[in-house]
Amino acid sequence: MDAHWLFLGFTLLIFCGKTETRLSVKEKLNNEVNPSHRDLAPDFKEKYFKQVLDHFNYNSLGNGTYDQRYLITDQYWKKGSGPIFFYTGNEGDIWEFARNSGFITELAAVQGALVIFAEHRYYGKSLPFGKDSFNIPEVGLLTVEQALADYAVMITELKKELEIQKSPVIVFGGSYGGMLSVYMRIRYPNIVTGALAASAPILSTAGLGDSRQFFRDVTTDFEKFNPACRDAVQGAFQKLNTLAQQKDYKRIQSAFSLCRTPSTQKDIHQLNELLRNAFTMMAMLDYPYSTHFMGSMPAFPVKVACETMLNGTDLMSALRDTVGIVYNSTGQLTCYDLYSLYVECADPTGCGLGFDSYAWDYQACTEIEMCYESNNVTDMFPPITFTEQQREQYCLKRWGVVPRPGWLKTQFWGDDLATASNIIFSNGDLDPWANGGIRKSLSPSLIAISIPEGAHHLDLRESNPADPESVIVARKKESEIIAQWVKEAMKEAS
Repeated sequence: MDAHWLFLGFTLLIFCGKTETRLSVKEKLNNEVNPSHRDLAPDFKEKYFKQVLDHFNYNSLGNGTYDQRYLITDQYWKKGSGPIFFYTGNEGDIWEFARNSGFITELAAVQGALVIFAEHRYYGKSLPFGKDSFNIPEVGLLTVEQALADYAVMITELKKELEIQKSPVIVFGGSYGGMLSVYMRIRYPNIVTGALAASAPILSTAGLGDSRQFFRDVTTDFEKFNPACRDAVQGAFQKLNTLAQQKDYKRIQSAFSLCRTPSTQKDIHQLNELLRNAFTMMAMLDYPYSTHFMGSMPAFPVKVACETMLNGTDLMSALRDTVGIVYNSTGQLTCYDLYSLYVECADPTGCGLGFDSYAWDYQACTEIEMCYESNNVTDMFPPITFTEQQREQYCLKRWGVVPRPGWLKTQFWGDDLATASNIIFSNGDLDPWANGGIRKSLSPSLIAISIPEGAHHLDLRESNPADPESVIVARKKESEIIAQWVKEAMKEAS
């Protein structure tokens, strides 16, 4: 693919003794967004903002504060005329998102923007109570509303500090961060001019839609590559289930290279979830080049996975090798530890590991609804339910909280967004989260952009020679819309 585009991109034509370079459509689009993206290396400075602990209860912690981390670069900024591009940090270390959202800095170089990546409270190094942040009741200040208020206060204070009160602010975010960008535009339109929400599942996480949709769409990604891939995965899980019913745990341990022999149905359930999670990760991160975001992944991991499944001599060992793409990318693991590689939580698609996983688990127990299930009929995975009742039981036991279904819909409008404005909803057809978001434009200023060859927020990633044309077209459109928002805001402010 790369060599093909390089060859076409520099085909030379001779006209009247002059040499002219003919660029492919792909390169023309890329250059219009950013003519020199390969030369960009944003010089982020890591800083801390003295943030209010509790924005909504003056009595609970008085005037208590915590140190909220953010990254900032004025490398491309045209002070006085340039906008502010603000990334609404999501469930992880903010450096991870800054390193994997290069389109924002590429766009900043074109539009002369100040760039800020803000870390979400309770993630990375922004821990309000240090090592005690995940104690009860300290964890109770981890809410969407508090996070949005953090961003609103930070934007307002930094604009005042830098004396740029009239500079328009465009917020960006991917996945949960994209949800927060939508919510920022809805909740604080006085502060935020527009939002680019990439791969933001604002409907499914508000309890809207079909609980079977997510794992059905994961399956579809593999089925599209080769229908035999789905059959092989399904067959491997069925063999595992048969051995589990026979309690042939030794054979299961051998087939999957487990560190310890499973001995209970709980262990088998954990194994099934660990295996299913690997396919979720490969579908989400099905980028056309290798990445080190949320782990190391080869180029086109769905393709690699299907080839591994279909070239194996035994279905279960083939399944083991396939999930090894995610869990053993270095090849250094000699066995798989069921309970350290994957932690069951209130998010059936996985919470990750470490402190960040505690934070996301708590959010999935309170405001973020993810009662997704697999059933082995509409998808290729074993039947694993996660009902509202199961969620409530788990959350009460783990965190001492009872979820409030429907709260996100009440707070942030659900699918009733018609009166909002200036939001781009981008989604890739390869992304299992896509159908949990907005797929059709709702008005001239609530714009849906589809990326047929795009995985999870591919459009936010930096330009790459392997990019499909569909993501280059999407970025160009996003760039034009954002430039228009900024122009209109500057005109109103003058």
